[in-house]
Amino acid sequence: MARRFAALVIAATMGIATARADPPRVATDVAPVHSLAAQVMEGVGKPKLLIRQGASPHGYSLRPSEAQALQDADLVFWVSEGLTPWFERSRQSLAPDAQSIELLASDATRVHAYREGPRFSDDTTEASSDHAGDDEFGHSEHDHRHDHGHDHGQSHGAGDQSQQPDAQGGDHGSGHAHSGKDPHAWLDPHNAKAWLDLIAARLAEADPANAPTYKANARAGKAAIDEAVQEVDTLLEPVRAERYVVFHDAYQYYERAFDIPAAGAISLGDASDPSAARVEAARDLVAGRGVSCVYAEPQYNPGLVATVLDGTKAGTAVIDPLGTELELGPSFYPALLRDLGRRMAACF
Repeated sequence: MARRFAALVIAATMGIATARADPPRVATDVAPVHSLAAQVMEGVGKPKLLIRQGASPHGYSLRPSEAQALQDADLVFWVSEGLTPWFERSRQSLAPDAQSIELLASDATRVHAYREGPRFSDDTTEASSDHAGDDEFGHSEHDHRHDHGHDHGQSHGAGDQSQQPDAQGGDHGSGHAHSGKDPHAWLDPHNAKAWLDLIAARLAEADPANAPTYKANARAGKAAIDEAVQEVDTLLEPVRAERYVVFHDAYQYYERAFDIPAAGAISLGDASDPSAARVEAARDLVAGRGVSCVYAEPQYNPGLVATVLDGTKAGTAVIDPLGTELELGPSFYPALLRDLGRRMAACF
């Protein structure tokens, strides 16, 4: 009897230890951040993606399962209010006790301001080509300005946008000005590597027992990104002199990382269609500046790209900063870098 009682005590103690060893529950906003978290957590747990692939992050209503995942989260990794102006309010409502990590606010994040107008200034290209003080990805200190103030009036899109209720019945209030910090920072591999370290550090604090695994996974993730960067550099080297136009200004982090600057953008942002005057200006840019390719995006109006291409010899291809068609998981982020490079090179 005594032995049986002792066995029950040991089993109960082991059950408590197992419960305490459960990894933190992690939620992320968009697929690239989900991939970085999945890489760090590999072998320990899996993060939850809150904004489904293919949906615009700027004005999004959480589905019940996504709201539940946010409510259950211990840690929440997200890009910034500029990308998801509704997100922090939903987090405060659903998961007020969760740790909220806004990645764009990290000291290690390289941040650029939005560009204006259909034609991008040549000054940006000239500044980024000054290699004094460049890091391993060719970033100059001139380009590494980081404003830590949270400009809540900024947004990714231009013009008015219909306000959409969130999971709690509020509205997103998503008619923001296209100004301030560009939130598409995940397209800079330097930022992705810095975020791997940040995610690993926060998880290690919350779950010391698995800290060695988190840190080892972050190192492996950074090595995988370095390998992808080398491949993309080689792929884009023959076409760096080509001129191209993007659908909306979402790629400058990628452009700077791989030294392949865009000539301009059809749309200021993706929250509303561009004006007729801006489309005409983009068409004039394509016709008059030797543009070889105009990049469309899968979520947005292909008719606008056709209008810009009309009467020109430029080609077109579809690229996607959020990797809508890629498989989620740890390998998603390096695959996104490669996918963008392959699609860009193929158009030329």
